[in-house]
Amino acid sequence: MAVNRAEQRAATRRALLAEGQRRFAADGYHHVVLAEVARAVGVTKGAAYHHFDSKAGLFRAVVSQVQQELGERVAAAAEQHEDLWEQLRAGCRAFLAAGTDPAVRRILLVDAPTVLGWDEWRTLDEESSARHLTEALAALAAAGIIADQPVEPLARLLSGAMNEGALWIARGGDPQAGEQALDRLLAGLRTPAQDWDQNEVSVARE
Repeated sequence: MAVNRAEQRAATRRALLAEGQRRFAADGYHHVVLAEVARAVGVTKGAAYHHFDSKAGLFRAVVSQVQQELGERVAAAAEQHEDLWEQLRAGCRAFLAAGTDPAVRRILLVDAPTVLGWDEWRTLDEESSARHLTEALAALAAAGIIADQPVEPLARLLSGAMNEGALWIARGGDPQAGEQALDRLLAGLRTPAQDWDQNEVSVARE
């Protein structure tokens, strides 16, 4: 019986998270009412408060979940490639493309920084997609593909640029133009020797 109650609590939490994510993405944080989220999944307002304390608590949990899902999406795109440079490009492209996802656009890029505050939003970001970016840049620097340099400031600069790029795409920007701009930005990071090697490979293939 205890196991069944635990499973029921877990199922209720998942249902509240799913409904909360749907509503936050569609309506924005300020237009969502926790009691309506609870009613939509067939539980009382008290049950919702038991799991999340407040609407802000539900939103924080939804942001964390969406961040984790985005980090997994970025990592999965990178893992399709063996080459370290292509891993970086694929992961960054996946992040940029996420701007077309309503949950990413409204929840992560628009509402989260203002509702949670910049510091908490950054902490959540660093635990997911930003962590993958930092790890990728560290591997590239170790391999000599990019210049040996402090990785953290570079990761923050790229992360900020991609957040803005994803938001630009979400607001109607051309995804292909965004990808091309991203490629040019990333190309500037490569060491000259790597650029020459890449050019030689391209010529050999032609």
